[in-house]
Amino acid sequence: MASVVLTKRIEFAAAHRYIKAEWDEAKNRAVFGPCYNPPAHGHNYMVEVTVLGEVDPKTGMVVNLFDLKRILLNVLEEFDHRNLNLDMPYFEGRIPTSENLARVLWTKLDRQKDIGTLHAIRLYEDEDLYAEVTAASGLDVASVTRRYSFTAVQDGSQGPEWDCFVTVHGTIDPVTGMVTDIGALNRLVQEKVVQVFDRHDLRQALGTQTVTGEQLVEHIWKQLVSSLLSGRLTNVRLVQSRNLSFEYAG
Repeated sequence: MASVVLTKRIEFAAAHRYIKAEWDEAKNRAVFGPCYNPPAHGHNYMVEVTVLGEVDPKTGMVVNLFDLKRILLNVLEEFDHRNLNLDMPYFEGRIPTSENLARVLWTKLDRQKDIGTLHAIRLYEDEDLYAEVTAASGLDVASVTRRYSFTAVQDGSQGPEWDCFVTVHGTIDPVTGMVTDIGALNRLVQEKVVQVFDRHDLRQALGTQTVTGEQLVEHIWKQLVSSLLSGRLTNVRLVQSRNLSFEYAG
């Protein structure tokens, strides 16, 4: 029987701060930016847990959703409303980035055999940023996705707001706990995408008579793929509306 994946979303709240105690303030600020600011900052995290398994012929389910929710709540209770730097032993000598937190949650949930086979964990810091670890890539590797928005002129009139999701994949740096420098990524996308398209005519920006979503997402990919300082660009998703989006993966 073919396997089916099932995803459950659940929330918890926690605070963290990016800091290397052995670094001086200048280096901490240069590497971590505002995430270094004391004392800590909080997030209402959203975690998506995806499990893999065969459908039980008796229940019609991969896993009992009641049991899955109960197990997730039990695991996340340890982290809920905690300062990850100060309260969690998992982050002694390790920065509680989203990548590292997703990795810790994986090790906790992977022991819970009643939920089936763990397939992926996606952890949202907020609606604009999430990290993901998967069984296929292993726990030393993660993907980070950041959302950017711009409003462009299309066919001579004010167009819709576009949401551009940029995904970078790579090894989690053992020192910084990050796949890529988010500050550098933000500056790159602002320069190559947002400043070029926001409140500008897409036809002039691309030098064409007409602009399709397919052309735009491919153009954005080409502007970013060779300019990343760390990590590897794996996907650009461009959302035009609730019902229409475009993706490019090289």
